[in-house]
Amino acid sequence: MTTVYPLVFKIGSFEVTGFGILMMLAFVVSGWLVNLELRRKKWNEDFGGDIVVAAVIGGIIGAKLWYVALTGDPDALFSRGGLVWYGGFLGGVLAVIANGARRQVPIRITMHLAAPALAAAYAIGRVGCFVVGDDYGVPTTLPWGVKFPQGIPPTTAGNLATMFKVTIPAGTDPSTVLAVHPTQLYTVVAMIAVFMALWRWRLSNRPYGWLFGAFLVFMGIERFLVEMLRAKDDRFLGAFTIAQATSVPIVIVGLLLLTRYATAPNPDPGRYLTSKG
Repeated sequence: MTTVYPLVFKIGSFEVTGFGILMMLAFVVSGWLVNLELRRKKWNEDFGGDIVVAAVIGGIIGAKLWYVALTGDPDALFSRGGLVWYGGFLGGVLAVIANGARRQVPIRITMHLAAPALAAAYAIGRVGCFVVGDDYGVPTTLPWGVKFPQGIPPTTAGNLATMFKVTIPAGTDPSTVLAVHPTQLYTVVAMIAVFMALWRWRLSNRPYGWLFGAFLVFMGIERFLVEMLRAKDDRFLGAFTIAQATSVPIVIVGLLLLTRYATAPNPDPGRYLTSKG
C-alpha cells in the first residue's frame, strides 16, 4: 500500500497545486501535438493556438457548469475546485467547434487534429487528480491500493461511508484511512494506450473525422468501466453513475462517426489552413 499526500507549494502568498500544474501541462502538450500535425500537413500552425485557447475557456466553463448542475452549489463557480471531466470535455468541444467555424475550417479536420491531443490531455489531467487525492476509487486490499489521508476528501472510513455510501466493515474506526483503487492511474494507463493508437492511426489514409469517432468510443468505454470502481455519490438505477449514463451516448456517437466517415471523401481544408498565417 502507498500513502500519497497532496502536491501543494506556495510562491509567496500564492498557492500552487499539482492539479493546476498538470492541468496547464495538459493544455500545453495538447497544443504541441496539434501543432505537430499541422506542421506535418503543412497547414497554418496558428490554428493550434486557436484550438488551445478555445479549449481552455470552453473546458473550464463547461467543467464548472456541469459541477454546479450536479451539486446545486452556484458558489462553486468561483472556487478553485469543482471541475467535472465530461462537462469540461463537452464545453471544450463546443468552443473548439465554434472557433473552427469562425476560421472556416471544416469540422472534420478540427476533429482529426484534436483526437490524439484529447487523449493525451485526459491522461495528464488524471495525473493531476492523483497528486491531489481526488476522483479515487472504492476501498481495496490490492497491493497497489493508495491511501489519501489529505485527499479531496480524505479516504477515511467515515468519509467513504457517509459521502460515497461505501459499505465499511462493522466496527471500523471512522477516522481510519483506507487504501482505495487509484482509479485516476487506471485512466492514465488506458488513455496513454488510446493516445498511442490514435497517434499512429493519424498517419493512415483514414478520412478526417474517423479518429475522433475512435476517441469517443475508447473514452466512453474506459470511463464506463472505471466508474465501476469509483467512490461516487451520484449513483442511480442501482450501481450506475451519471458519468456512465453519459458514456453510453458518447460511445454511440463515436460508432456513428466511425461508420459515417469510414469511406467519406475528405473536405477541402480551406483558405485559412492552407495560408502561411
